[in-house]
Amino acid sequence: MQTPETAAPDAILIVDFGSQVTQLIARRVRETGVYCEIHPFNKAAEAFAALQPKGVIFSGGPASVTDEGSPRAPQSIIDSGLPILAICYGQQTFCLQLGGKVEGGHHREFGRADIEVLEPSALYDGIWEVGGRYPVWMSHGDRVTELPEGFKVMATSPNAPFAIAGDEAKKRYTTMFHPEVVHTPDGGKLLANFVHNIVGLKSDWNMLAYRQKMVEKIRTQVGTGKVICGLSGGVDSSVAAVLIHEAIGDQLTCIYVDHGLMRLNETEQVLTMFRDTYNIPLVHVDASRVFLRELEGQSDPETKRKIIGRLFIETFEEEARKLGGAQFLAQGTLYPDVIESVSFTGGPSVTIKSHHNVGGLPERMNMQLVEPLRELFKDEVRALGRELGLPESFIGRHPFPGPGLAIRCPGGITPEKLEILRQADAIYLDEIRKSGQYDKIWQAFAVLLPVQTVGVMGDGRTYEFVCALRAVTSVDGMTADFYQFDMNFLGKTATRIINEVRGINRVVYDVTSKPPGTIEWE
Repeated sequence: MQTPETAAPDAILIVDFGSQVTQLIARRVRETGVYCEIHPFNKAAEAFAALQPKGVIFSGGPASVTDEGSPRAPQSIIDSGLPILAICYGQQTFCLQLGGKVEGGHHREFGRADIEVLEPSALYDGIWEVGGRYPVWMSHGDRVTELPEGFKVMATSPNAPFAIAGDEAKKRYTTMFHPEVVHTPDGGKLLANFVHNIVGLKSDWNMLAYRQKMVEKIRTQVGTGKVICGLSGGVDSSVAAVLIHEAIGDQLTCIYVDHGLMRLNETEQVLTMFRDTYNIPLVHVDASRVFLRELEGQSDPETKRKIIGRLFIETFEEEARKLGGAQFLAQGTLYPDVIESVSFTGGPSVTIKSHHNVGGLPERMNMQLVEPLRELFKDEVRALGRELGLPESFIGRHPFPGPGLAIRCPGGITPEKLEILRQADAIYLDEIRKSGQYDKIWQAFAVLLPVQTVGVMGDGRTYEFVCALRAVTSVDGMTADFYQFDMNFLGKTATRIINEVRGINRVVYDVTSKPPGTIEWE
């Protein structure tokens, strides 16, 4: 996000203790119109001094505060006298550092719980009433067993006697539950109360402010240097390209790498849109033969991702030499890409899977990354795209992964299988659009499974591939649920695919949520 030098003066600092959902805190704070930055606990003291925030939020985390060497909050923040909201692990370390006690070995509490409000507080003023019971989302093993001096209990749950506790006079509040997740229905309101009524900040941060500050940051970072932008044709890279072009003009050259893994007619659509609509230099590199040759015979999803990532970078290296001295590579990396790979702020997050556009470039390229969307969720990128004037028909497109159809074709990849998948996917999306359901769905796509089944067409036996259809609803891609199509729709779509796509004789629908699954199959 913005550097401290260009950040808005009124801000919230979020201290990251490694929770997978820390960014959701930032998301909720931004929804209130307040600027915030996330920094890991081990760098939070420096960030606190540079940013000079008006309030601080401590995140949850996977560690146990009872373990030796577990994360702690900087003492400078605790001694600052600023309003603090501490969540889950944040509550535990905050209370421990103030002289309270935390113990393990008690009943754990994961998932939905009901808390009972014991007395009034500015944290939930106008939201919850004394004596009321309200649903929240818990995820903890340890718990506070003795509060610090000046703290009092404000709400309890069956397995969290200090579900909300704090020192009202010093504006210090702690929750054992997670207000940032959607499973705490009133969580966003609690965070809004904290930043507005307790910290006292106004709603003065929005996508116009983000656009202006990011243009400043890009100009400062790039100077007079040349930038290559990896244009995939998706919403993310396109918004990044338009934003960077606004900042530095013709210092930017977009490179569209055609890896042969795009959807039906997508390459032509991308080239037409950017060459006809935007006056941005664009180089089209047809590298499909190279990608498909190296992917041949590879079935492990991580291997496929790494091959695509390596070739993607090698292609850029070659184009950088041709263009003559580009010093920066721009990417449309989003936060969900980063949080599943490595904590972008350096905190101790858990790796789920690697992403082809995450991580440093080879040092031999001597290029720096420009990633203006790195801390935004998909819906925020769309809002920024609207702010930049991109057409709604383009902004509303479903996400498409960087590795393309390679991760929607489990097992080995061949040109023939990719063509079968393209045809099936195009029919599926066509039916979704014609039924008026496209904008209700976060992401929808077809998957070609690496199995064949017996079928009957006419009087003959077939032995062809299985096609899986996937559609999910989501707010930010961090969690997702399957979309509940009418069975008549699925039946009609399956009939079209089987009748029109040679090579498929069976269609199934994926009803897995995230978690436990991921949105993509690989």
